[in-house]
Amino acid sequence: MIPIGDDNSGRTLAPLVNYVLIAVNIAMFVFLQGMGTNDRFTYAFSTVPQEIVTGKDVVTKGHTVKDPASGESYEQPGLQPMAMTVYLTLLISMFMHGGLAHLGGNMLYLWVFGDNIENALGHVRYLVFYLVCGVLASLAHVFTTAATHGNMFVPSLGASGAISGVLGGYMLLFPGGRVRMLVRGGTTNMPALAAIGVWFLFQLVAGMGMLGGGSQTGGVAYAAHVGGFVAGLILVKFFAAGRTTR
Repeated sequence: MIPIGDDNSGRTLAPLVNYVLIAVNIAMFVFLQGMGTNDRFTYAFSTVPQEIVTGKDVVTKGHTVKDPASGESYEQPGLQPMAMTVYLTLLISMFMHGGLAHLGGNMLYLWVFGDNIENALGHVRYLVFYLVCGVLASLAHVFTTAATHGNMFVPSLGASGAISGVLGGYMLLFPGGRVRMLVRGGTTNMPALAAIGVWFLFQLVAGMGMLGGGSQTGGVAYAAHVGGFVAGLILVKFFAAGRTTR
């Protein structure tokens, strides 16, 4: 099931911040990541758990990795140096993506759900809410990796954590909001509580599988998704205080 739209009948604000966030994500991928070809930039500014825990920049050499599924080998670039504090990667990495599919999926979710959260919070509060959820999501991934003795040198990137916060906020503020979903054979409308609830359960179950011994090299930081979602649930009412929501 893929969300393709929702009920915007109660929206009164143009989602300007949401448009800017989408534009920045796209621009980062196209111009700074070189459509995914600029490994030097990507491996310098992704969030690396070891760097966040120690506060020290980590530089490693590239090495050959064998895909256990296909048996094919490929060269994985090493972590690159950066000329600023490693903690800034918590912000920068949330605007980076691993490929077109990663970018497209994230931007679709942000396009569908972000506008109503911006309408509920206002432009400035929405921006702060988005960034805070993204940082907390990355920290959830970092400390879950450390606590479960995962690979502390695997970088993570993407807007998924921040968008998970948006989804958490949306489910709390608009549980009965109708979401148009693309399903096999056509489209259907369902309440946000069901649409987002199914997504969250998948993240939770998949994340438990990772904690049970699955490889983290697949690049999906499920702890960040769950952490961002929970942050959104907890924080959205605080950010919406004093404003009227439908």
